[in-house]
Amino acid sequence: MAYVLHTDDDVRAMLDTVGIHSIDELFEVIPPEFRLNRPLQVPEALGELALTSHLAGLAERNQGVDSRPCFLGAGCYDHFIPAVVDQLSMRGEFYTAYTPYQPEASQGTLQAVFEYQTLIAQLTEMDVSNASLYDGGSAVAEAVLMAMTVGDRHGRVVMAGTVHPEHRQIVKTYLANLSPEIVTVPAKDGRVRASDLAQALNDETACAVLQYPNVFGELEEVEDLVKAAHDRGALAVVSVDPISLGLLRRPGSYGADIVVAEGQPLGNYLAYGGPYLGIMACREKFVRKMPGRLVGQTTDHNGKRCWVLTLQTREQHIRREKATSNICTNQGLLALRASIYLAVMGPSGLRQAAELSTRKAHYAAERLASVPGLSLAFEGPFFKEFVVRSAQDPRMVLAEVGRLGFHGGIALAELGLGPEDGILVAVTEKRTRAEIDSLVEAYRQALMKHQ
Repeated sequence: MAYVLHTDDDVRAMLDTVGIHSIDELFEVIPPEFRLNRPLQVPEALGELALTSHLAGLAERNQGVDSRPCFLGAGCYDHFIPAVVDQLSMRGEFYTAYTPYQPEASQGTLQAVFEYQTLIAQLTEMDVSNASLYDGGSAVAEAVLMAMTVGDRHGRVVMAGTVHPEHRQIVKTYLANLSPEIVTVPAKDGRVRASDLAQALNDETACAVLQYPNVFGELEEVEDLVKAAHDRGALAVVSVDPISLGLLRRPGSYGADIVVAEGQPLGNYLAYGGPYLGIMACREKFVRKMPGRLVGQTTDHNGKRCWVLTLQTREQHIRREKATSNICTNQGLLALRASIYLAVMGPSGLRQAAELSTRKAHYAAERLASVPGLSLAFEGPFFKEFVVRSAQDPRMVLAEVGRLGFHGGIALAELGLGPEDGILVAVTEKRTRAEIDSLVEAYRQALMKHQ
């Protein structure tokens, strides 16, 4: 958002409006001993040209995804964002709008959220979506709490070991002072088997938490995993990559009960880790247990179509003990960007992004596996991420690959995952053949240097 400094006349007009003579008077309510009574140690003011050059120099020190090809993944991805997403989401009415408590004054915001919910429901093939949550990790935890309430089961939560470890940790934090036992089913060769999941389930299990594609990028037998949960009366919570739904089966088609996702790939920048967007959709019969807000469509007294907050089961709206969640909110601006992205891309555009990411990832995997000292860790099918095993210390190799100009991947050990010699590499539709080939050469040089 552009920022223009207030002029002296602007400041004078504001002071006159509130009936005071100086800005210092605003702080008279603060006892003198708590005020800062020393001069601030700030450098002399710079002119616009000098300041612009100084800030540009500072910005160049950031090693962002725009400065080098990015092959990082594990939940956050460098996907292409059409220019229209920025152009429309930067409109002032979207920047300044907040919670639409008064529907008569917030129809634009409410309609935008309603469109988002519709698109997410279509994307996931589920009945209903809420107005979004904080991020993908907290969406997983909120889904677990929701599943416990829906089934009135509080004894156990079973999580696949192929769910992102940070998301599993968030669930543990949410449940730290609650009754459920958390059981993690270990992965074998990058995947969790339905038979292993079934053994971990019991009659007190609220839900099984799955990820598809999983944290390694692998495609598990998700339908068998969902069935194993249902056979014991537990709900199936599935965390998905929203871009993958342009190509892979949608979770509603294989029986998922609650679907969550990190919405960052849908038109939102990496932004050094946030803010991000939590997606949640579910079966209609569970809607009253869903956390957060839900916008509905209705008609006004003149019979015209309009929108309202139909469900708002947060502690800000109802009694705290009856709230579905006391620590959730929706990310309105990021949800808007996701809506614009999905509307612009459409089914064919989303499929193209998913197919290109998959084809390029498989090309990169084949080329990297040809480098002496690297090999593919798993044999199963994968989407846009894969794991290579390194004969040398992955951290040292990645540091050298970084010096050669690439965000080359993530050491699995940094995520608390095995194998210890594994490197997770993600490839999106933005990566070119030349960039992939150059990455392969960078890995070759890095491994030779550390022989």
